[in-house]
Amino acid sequence: MSIWEYANPVKFIKTTDRMMPYLAVGAVVCLVSGLVWGFFFTPDDYRQGSTVKIIYLHVPAALMAINAWMMMLVASLVWIVRRHHVSALAARAAAPIGAVMTLIALATGAIWGQPMWGTWWVWDPRLTSFLILFLFYLGYMALWEAIENDDTAADLTSILCLVGSVFAVLSRYAVLFWNQGLHQGASLSLDKEEHVADVFSSPLYVCIAGFVLLFIALVFLRTQTEIRARRARALIARERLA
Repeated sequence: MSIWEYANPVKFIKTTDRMMPYLAVGAVVCLVSGLVWGFFFTPDDYRQGSTVKIIYLHVPAALMAINAWMMMLVASLVWIVRRHHVSALAARAAAPIGAVMTLIALATGAIWGQPMWGTWWVWDPRLTSFLILFLFYLGYMALWEAIENDDTAADLTSILCLVGSVFAVLSRYAVLFWNQGLHQGASLSLDKEEHVADVFSSPLYVCIAGFVLLFIALVFLRTQTEIRARRARALIARERLA
């Protein structure tokens, strides 16, 4: 079996239809258990108090904001090289989800940072690159809507995705590139001094799993919708020509 079989829209829809119920149930179980565990059964931090518990929303959302763009990059490259329409539609489907994740990360980061920094926003390298990434998401979606021809839109948005990937990488590694800024280092790190304590990291891993499963389920659902919408537009255009 080849992975390219799923470039067939019918095959893709049938396969993802079978997977989505399991993904949805898994996402709900992980999110509910992880958030309840994290918000109600973990202690307050000795420096940040109960504010630290926003980590269970902020960190998973930030990870998915970056990885959603990386998924779009891979799908866009597949479109450029192989010209598989499902890959282009999957990238388009992921964009609004990634934009929402980025917005959640920005909002929760501001809420988390305000008591620590005394301000809702600073032009920190990581925060700034994250804001630019959010603007790229908006530009990507706007470009899809502005161009009538789907193939042309897929070509141009794929190029935009390649450019925006720079800021997705910066969003992840800005703290390492620039040894300045108020943003803390990675919450989950191989460095024991940076890695959060196990009492916080265990429910955080569960929340991250929930966000990942939710993202995959939503991408599958939205990609199916994009395939059906494209098919409907093709039928309408054919009727007009007839």
